Formats: sequence, C-alpha cells, structure tokens
Amino acid sequence: MIKKSLLDIEKMVDGLGLANEYKNIYITGVTTDSRHVGKDSLFIPLVGDIYNGHEFGEKAVKDGAAAVIWQKSEGNPPKGVPVIFVEDTLVALQALAKSYINQLQVKVVGITGSNGKTTTKDMVASLLETTFKVHKTKGNFNNHIGLPLTILSMSEDTEVAVLEMGMSSRGEIELLSSIANPDVAVITNIGESHLMDLGSREGIAEAKLEITKGLKQDGLFIYNGDEPLLQERVPALSIHTATFGEKPSNDYYPTEINQQVTGTSFKVNGVECFIPVLGKHNVLNALAAYAVATFLGVKKEAIIEGFLSIKITGMRLELIKAKTGASIINDAYNASPTSMKAAIDLIENLKGFNQKIVVLGDMLELGLEEKEYHREVGRAIKANNISHIFTYGRLGAEIAKGAKENYAQEFVHHFENKSELIKLLKSLVQKNDVVLVKASRGMKLEEVVNELI
Repeated sequence: MIKKSLLDIEKMVDGLGLANEYKNIYITGVTTDSRHVGKDSLFIPLVGDIYNGHEFGEKAVKDGAAAVIWQKSEGNPPKGVPVIFVEDTLVALQALAKSYINQLQVKVVGITGSNGKTTTKDMVASLLETTFKVHKTKGNFNNHIGLPLTILSMSEDTEVAVLEMGMSSRGEIELLSSIANPDVAVITNIGESHLMDLGSREGIAEAKLEITKGLKQDGLFIYNGDEPLLQERVPALSIHTATFGEKPSNDYYPTEINQQVTGTSFKVNGVECFIPVLGKHNVLNALAAYAVATFLGVKKEAIIEGFLSIKITGMRLELIKAKTGASIINDAYNASPTSMKAAIDLIENLKGFNQKIVVLGDMLELGLEEKEYHREVGRAIKANNISHIFTYGRLGAEIAKGAKENYAQEFVHHFENKSELIKLLKSLVQKNDVVLVKASRGMKLEEVVNELI
C-alpha cells in the first residue's frame, strides 16, 4: 500500500495548509471509511448524496489515522492532527491514485465490458501471477472511488496491476482510464447492461470504448472482434489492437471446445488449455486473458499452468455440491440477456445429469424494452432440454411467458414469493440433478442456493 510523507501527499493532491512540523510524517495506506481505519493511515472523507464522511473525522483520528485530507467547504477539521486542505476530497483521492501509479514501475491492465469483466480480471491475474507480482481489483471496487482505493492499496513492488473498470453512464470509463493509464485495455463484449442509462447498444459501445482514452501510446487494445459495434468504431482510433472471438478472422479464436462438469477444454492458436470454469462463453474470456498474457511476455507453458489455477470471484457459474447429491450452479451475482442465454446454453449442454432445472429472476436496468428482453430469454430455452423452469419476480413472469411458448405449463413455475419457490424446488430436486440459479444481484437469489445446499 502507499507509504508517503505528508509533504509528498500534499503535492500529489495539490493541497495546502499542512503545518511545517508535520511534513516529514509518513502515512501507510488510505481509507475513506471511518469504520476501517488502519494505524498511521490517511483518512479522506467523501461527501455523498446521503452521507458526509467529514462527520467522522474525529473518530478516524481517534482510531489511528495519522492525517486527514479535508475539503475546504467543510468546517471543524480535527484538531491536533495533520490536515491537508483541498477543494474536493473525491478529486484529491483520484489525483493521489493517479500520481501514485505513475510513480511506480508497474504495467497496468484495464478491463471493462458488459459481461465477463470480473471473470476476465480473475483469469488475467491468474495467468500473470505465474510470472509477475500482481495486484488486482477485489470485489466490486471498480468505480470512481473503488479503483483509486485499489491502486492506493497496491505495494510499491507490484509488477502488474489488473484493474476492473465499471460504469453506469458516459464519462465514467474515461475517468478511470485517465487515472490508471493502462498499458493494455480490454473490452470483453457489448451487451445490454445499462440500457436504461445509455439508451442503446451503440451508446454502450461508445461508453466502453472510453477505456482507450487513457491507453498509453505504445499500449495494446484487446477487444471482441465478433462484435460489429466495435468493428465499426475501432479503426478510427488509430491504436495498436488485437482481437479475440469465435471466428477464425480473430487473432485469438478457439477450436475443439469440450464442456465438462469440472470445466472446459479448448485450443487457442494450437495451444491446448483447460479452465476449471463452466460455460463456453467463458472460453472467450479466457481468450482475452491469453491475449493479455501473450502481450506481456508470459510463456505458453505458464499460461497453461495459470489457467489451471484460476480462482473465480464467487456467484459466477460457481458449481456447488449439495448434501442431497444435487449439483447447484450459483450464478446469482448478476444477469443480462446475453449472460442469461449463455448460462442456459451451458446447462442445456451438460451431460450426465437426471433433471436439469433453471431458476431465473429479474434482469435489472434494461430500459423500456425490459419485458421483451425477458420474454426472449424464456423463448431461448429449447423445448424439452430443461426439466423444470422456475421464475421469480415481476420481470421473471415475462421469462415464464416466453418459456410457455415452447413448454407445457406444468413445467414452468412462476413465483412472487421466494419461500414458496424454495419449497416446491426442494421437493423436486433429487440426487444427480443440476440446478442453475441466475438473476440480477438485487434479486438475492443466493438465498435459494443457500437453501438447496
């Protein structure tokens, strides 16, 4: 994590007001949360719509903060402790992170996309860890606050930083890219997430392409070459690129894909690989990771080894064995039409199970066409490939409507009450069955998973 003198910090954030006697004091680490203050850390209180971290300045100092950055417009800074004054504490946090990462001898990989960015981040980190000291985004620290905190938690001897970049509106990815200045920028795909905010897939593509705004001059942009919206826009950027995708026209494309219960095997450019991750769509994420690792000089043998040791962030096609002997695929972290159809395709093609059951809930933030997107998911479930279809929520009802176009009503079960859904589901699930559970995060369908296991 960052270790700097307060004199350095004051310069990095373009602050003022630090008393001379404090300039040689060193801080270790940065926090914006007064509940998690480390000894000798720097506390940066932020101002939000419903909170103001400045109210907890005294508490942060009492709990061990060595210094505070304070917004000029806020009164009553803590007494008896070093204080650096700035115009805006959020801007100061971001400036501190940008300055810190620019001072380090570190390669930066920035990853965004509508789906798969977290999985791709985990894959990239796993491949690079075979060769370099790697620091990666943890949890959902991928926004205008989380990314700077991720950077500032990085040790000075880090060789590669793998940073996930999330967004909900235009301009956000450009900000993150300008802070991190990636050597490699990746767009996994263009889906339907954030249609409510951006209005169209074209708008989403343009917002995701903002990741190239901070790309270093000699950097590499890696993107899904099967996506027309990117194919149309990338040539105008005049940057060094590499593509991945299903088609042989890409620089990296898969052959001999074999889906197994324990993972997926495939070949890329003649190299045989295995990922302990379910879903053919995750092969595309693996191709993006392969491209990153190749650009950064990781040897093929190390790439193969890195794929085998991947640890994916939870609730993303996570295979869990229940006490009953049933297999549960927990994909309850998030959902969009693209990822929902990919997960359904996965379970339809799995072999060796008795019943195949899907539990599908609302996909959120899809805009005006949300009902039709849900009905399309229902229609995408191939007749007789799934034994039972469970849906949950207001929009889940539209999935059920679409499914009933191909399925008899007795095999499609819709619920507005989660407890009732769980009760019927548990009565049907038996040994050697497989159950897929997927919805947007707000639906909390991990509660269904917990009951099953």
